[in-house]
Amino acid sequence: MTSSQDGRGSRLGLPDSISVALFDLDGVLTDTASVHRRAWREVFDEYLREHCGSGFRPFSEDDYLRYVDGRPRADGVREFLRSREITLPEGDPDAEPGDATVQAIGNRKNALLLSFIDREGVQVYSGSVDYLAAVRAAGLKVGVVTASANAVAVLDTTGLADSVDVRVDGTVVAELGLRGKPAPDGFLEAASRFEVQPRQAAVFEDAVAGVAAGHAGKFGFVVGVDRVGGSHRQELTDAGADVVVDDLSELKG
Repeated sequence: MTSSQDGRGSRLGLPDSISVALFDLDGVLTDTASVHRRAWREVFDEYLREHCGSGFRPFSEDDYLRYVDGRPRADGVREFLRSREITLPEGDPDAEPGDATVQAIGNRKNALLLSFIDREGVQVYSGSVDYLAAVRAAGLKVGVVTASANAVAVLDTTGLADSVDVRVDGTVVAELGLRGKPAPDGFLEAASRFEVQPRQAAVFEDAVAGVAAGHAGKFGFVVGVDRVGGSHRQELTDAGADVVVDDLSELKG
């Protein structure tokens, strides 16, 4: 475990000043990040094969982590395509998946994701579920802040809904016109709903963009969760994580 150098944190690995815990969903509480990667890979490779011909280069794990992970769906499409020097029209939010627009590609990905979840269900990380229970037992309030527009279905399916006091998801972000991660808007909205200052809340994120959002929002403690290995741990630290763990169970000491 890599931690900050200031020695903070004793209660559940958090400073005593923390009264609210704000969790990302995919990759932190639930193992849906792997399902998201599959859906993104299939939809991007489908588009790239059709439009790049002999220059086809598949969507990679590094692409997912750099350009898509933790971002709102349309932002992920734009960022990845920009990395391949591809620009598409925005399109209508309800665009059919077959259209060559940012929104259509995002909608195709979401349809694939939902089909995977419907067939295979959603797995939770047992260490995260135990930590979530410990956080609530310690009297902290719990929020979920996620770019996913499917958070309600995932929380209901996994039985986590009753453990969450505030939810700021992709639907809320769109309705309020908030900027997606790495901007801190979603986390700041959640803190506002709890009527606390950012310094009183901890952020738990597996995505570099999410950790950067917690750092930019000046939250009291930012926990990076490394489910990938390799250079990802250092990237989370560089983005502003106060501590990086492989699993939230490590924070219980």
